[in-house]
Amino acid sequence: MSIAPTLTVSMIVNGQPVTGTVEPRTLLVEFLRETLRLTGTHVGCDTSQCGACVVLLDGRSVKSCAILAVQGQGSSITTIEGLANGATLHPMQQAFNDHHGLQCGFCTPGMVMSAVDLVSHAPDPSDEDIRKGLEGNLCRCTGYQNILRSVQAGAQAMHTTGGG
Repeated sequence: MSIAPTLTVSMIVNGQPVTGTVEPRTLLVEFLRETLRLTGTHVGCDTSQCGACVVLLDGRSVKSCAILAVQGQGSSITTIEGLANGATLHPMQQAFNDHHGLQCGFCTPGMVMSAVDLVSHAPDPSDEDIRKGLEGNLCRCTGYQNILRSVQAGAQAMHTTGGG
């Protein structure tokens, strides 16, 4: 019986330095959920198709089910839990709430994280920009129209408040 080798990884997660021991094949989503207990990042499809696992890696949206935890070594990771400022929601989170951009909520963390990245690069996104920016995120409930409205409102709020 062989014992799987382990590696130590260190990164900044939601502004806090973290260190953990992982097997080399451990996915970033597993490290976040199982080791750090940050369960807002969802595992949906296990094939990187749905986008429920999107986090920001050094400010860029990535599907954390398609990245090894060791690839996050030395990086800054932001999960949905890291967007809010205490009890005050991030402008994009608030917009999804205000404009009914969620129903069951399963896809919402990934949608919000992808939208935050999109708006950081396109502060006033068109409908087409939003559709392209959310292309890898699937929702089975909303029909996307309220998500589109939410991202538009979130972009406006991020621009107005400087939140991002």
